[in-house]
Amino acid sequence: MSEKIKILLAEDDANLGNLLSTFLKAKDFEVTLCVNGEIALDRYKNHIFDFIILDVMMPIMDGFSVAKEIRETDKETPILFLTAKSMKDDKLKGFSTGADDYMTKPFSMDELLARISAILKRTYSSNKKETLYTIGDITFDYTSQIITLNEVAKKLTTKENELFYILIKNKDEILDRNAALRHVWGDDNYFNGRSMDVYITKLRKHIKESNRVEILNVHGKGFKLLEK
Repeated sequence: MSEKIKILLAEDDANLGNLLSTFLKAKDFEVTLCVNGEIALDRYKNHIFDFIILDVMMPIMDGFSVAKEIRETDKETPILFLTAKSMKDDKLKGFSTGADDYMTKPFSMDELLARISAILKRTYSSNKKETLYTIGDITFDYTSQIITLNEVAKKLTTKENELFYILIKNKDEILDRNAALRHVWGDDNYFNGRSMDVYITKLRKHIKESNRVEILNVHGKGFKLLEK
């Protein structure tokens, strides 16, 4: 792991949040600290992270809700829950939202580091968020916002880029329409929905010369990026 691992940390207890952030930075992680779930979700939507740590009980938006929304479009980025509770039902709920691990407060910093390291060892090599993808006869550079097809490169707008990215991350699966709207536009209202339809049309034009990739409408559900 030559590059610094980017961690999104959501913790509403200022003292604990600063303590965790300082400790992880000292261990050579890059940390973005958020004081509630709503801010954390906004940061997630606008940046790429390799690991997510969520306190369960937070104001405005709790950790379970944040994880559930993340997992609608991202099945890969590891999520670790922190909680003051130790009840079995809470742990089961955490894992049902797609958590990779669960720690009950209080815990030692060394144990936290060990948990993070173990999860990254399992997932990093195969699930690290990439920036360059090849699907069928298309190459997609997420960082540069470029689709290349038949040796012709096309620059995408930011929203085209984000929309194509989550389509690729959910390749051959149905991408829920409302989840895509919340991820890219931040709100699944009617007007954003009309805007997304326009961007889907634009993406189809970008890849219309492809013989192996297409974007399908799934009536009443969403879209599917299909590799033939």
